[in-house]
Amino acid sequence: MIRRSFILLLIFFFASHVYAQNRTIEIGIQSDNDSYLFQGSDRYYTDGIFLYFRKALKISNDTNTKLANKVLGFEAGQKLFNPYTGNIKIEGYDRPEVIDRPFAAYLYVGSTLNLLYNNESNLKIGAQIGVIGPNALGKQTQDFVHDNFGFYHPNGWEYQINNELQLNLSAEYNQLIIRRGWFDASFTSYANLGNGFTGAGIGPLLRIGNINQLFNSISTSSVSTKNTKIKPLQKNELFFYYKPLINYVAYDATIQGGLFDNGGGLEVTKTIEPFVVSQKIGLAFNTSRFIFDTAVIFHTKDDKEMVNSQQWLSISLMYRLK
Repeated sequence: MIRRSFILLLIFFFASHVYAQNRTIEIGIQSDNDSYLFQGSDRYYTDGIFLYFRKALKISNDTNTKLANKVLGFEAGQKLFNPYTGNIKIEGYDRPEVIDRPFAAYLYVGSTLNLLYNNESNLKIGAQIGVIGPNALGKQTQDFVHDNFGFYHPNGWEYQINNELQLNLSAEYNQLIIRRGWFDASFTSYANLGNGFTGAGIGPLLRIGNINQLFNSISTSSVSTKNTKIKPLQKNELFFYYKPLINYVAYDATIQGGLFDNGGGLEVTKTIEPFVVSQKIGLAFNTSRFIFDTAVIFHTKDDKEMVNSQQWLSISLMYRLK
């Protein structure tokens, strides 16, 4: 009886292990907030919440195929932006002249297709449809959080960016440069085009730790695979990473207002900084079921009127269904 139970346990463990390595569906959440850094700040990009669904797609069994993995994704999210404070009432009076970055919100749904190649390059293309302005529900979200979690009551959303429907396209390209044991370096780049966000950025990605190929890694949102014949370098990943980027900003509707908006009302807009530098320092790891990624992001000024630079913490948790 003991021997039979032990054999069944081994079979179950082996089956579970194999099954875990071929999970194809992930769901998860990401939360961004400057208050997570415990610096008492509540400014600029102050809050973001995102929901994700990803599914690995079948790839050809042809030995000549260049694809190592293919992942389809869907997402929904909301971003909130403040001036250096979310309360512009001074001595009982509104002071819109102190708004150094506009009150703004962006609410959207979108989809991505991530094509990952054997040579450890990948191309991820995406599209988002959404809205900026009062219809993005930024005031309601911030009021709820501040009023129910012991923060000050926000004041100034009547001066937020006006409503406008958004259509934004994106493309991201990554390519491995070098790998030596526990360290590798990659080239990263992206481009955005739309009436909300237009621009591009380039920089390196440096990783150290238990790292996998870029076609099967947390770094490229490609942990899940389907019918791939290439064995990952590691059973699970655990690594630190550093990702600095130089960003060119051609248009940002959360700062300049809607591209097709004629202004009016109480809307307060500002002037973009065309070049912005960001630095992302993070830790990522996964198990057979969970994927965890957390990072601190340091960001130079988005617009010419901003008093300070900004920083926030981003936390992502994904669960692999099957």
